[in-house]
Amino acid sequence: MTSPRDAPIRVLIVDDQTLIRLGFRMVLESAGDIDVVGEASDGAEALAAVRELAPDVVLMDVRMPGVDGIEATARVRRAHPDVRVLVLTTFDLDEYAFGALRAGAGGFLLKDARRDELIAAVRAVAAGEATLSPRVTRRMIDLVTAAGLPAPQPARPSTLTAREAEVLEAMAHGLTNAEIAATLFLSESTVKTHVGRILTKLPARDRVHAVLIAHGLAQPGLDT
Repeated sequence: MTSPRDAPIRVLIVDDQTLIRLGFRMVLESAGDIDVVGEASDGAEALAAVRELAPDVVLMDVRMPGVDGIEATARVRRAHPDVRVLVLTTFDLDEYAFGALRAGAGGFLLKDARRDELIAAVRAVAAGEATLSPRVTRRMIDLVTAAGLPAPQPARPSTLTAREAEVLEAMAHGLTNAEIAATLFLSESTVKTHVGRILTKLPARDRVHAVLIAHGLAQPGLDT
C-alpha cells in the first residue's frame, strides 16, 4: 500500500545509536513513499536538522545525551508546529515518553516494532492520524496504577454525542480512522468529521492528546 501523498514523506531519524539509525533508515527507505532526509544523534543536532531539512516527521528517541528527546520534542513543536514527532521508546523508559507526549509528540513507537508497524506509524503520523498502540496504552495505564493511583477508565465527556463517545473510545484503543470506520460501519470521511469535533470539544491539541484525556492521563485544554 502506498501513501496518497503526492510527494514522499520526509523523515529525520534521531537516535544516539548508529546501528539503530541505520536499521530504521533501511526499513523506511524500502517503503517507496518515505524519504529519510537526515539523521541526528541527539536533540541539539535534531533541532538544527529540522531547521535545515524541513522534515515532515521526526523519529525521536527519548533518552539521549545532551538535549534529550523530551526537550527536543517540545522545542521542535514550538518552533515548527507542522513537523510531527514520533517517539521511540521501550517499556522500561515509558515514564520518559509520557513527557514527550505532553511536549506535543504525535505518538509512541516501540523499538521492537515490526517493519510494517514502523512504516505504518510513520505514515499515520505524517497524515495526522497518530494513535497509541493498544500495547503502549495498556502499559501507560499499568504505570499509573503502579504509582498508587486508581486505574483510569476511558472518559465520556458530557459534551460528546453518543457516536462521538464511541469514536473516542475506539481512538483510545489505538484504532486508526480506517479501522474505526470499519468497526462502526461509517465512512472514513465521517470518522474524520467526528474526530475533528472531539478534538474541538475536549479540547485537545491532537488525537494522541485526546487519547490521554480519555484515559485520565492528561487534562483537557490546548495549553497542556
